[in-house]
Amino acid sequence: MMPLSMTAIGDVNIIRKITGRDEVRQHLAELGFVVGEEVRIVSELGGNMILSVKDSRIALDKSMAMRIMV
Repeated sequence: MMPLSMTAIGDVNIIRKITGRDEVRQHLAELGFVVGEEVRIVSELGGNMILSVKDSRIALDKSMAMRIMV
């Protein structure tokens, strides 16, 4: 297992675990980041990551992406 932010742009990954406080995990779940879901890094822009999950594109900063383990 490794943080999503350590994977390559374009790779499709399966979310294995979400770390952090309950409210952080809840917020990520509301955005579609749940265990078992596919997620892909679309691009990186100045410390932010554009992610594709559940047919949506979502921007997260790297500190949040570090909480998503794949």
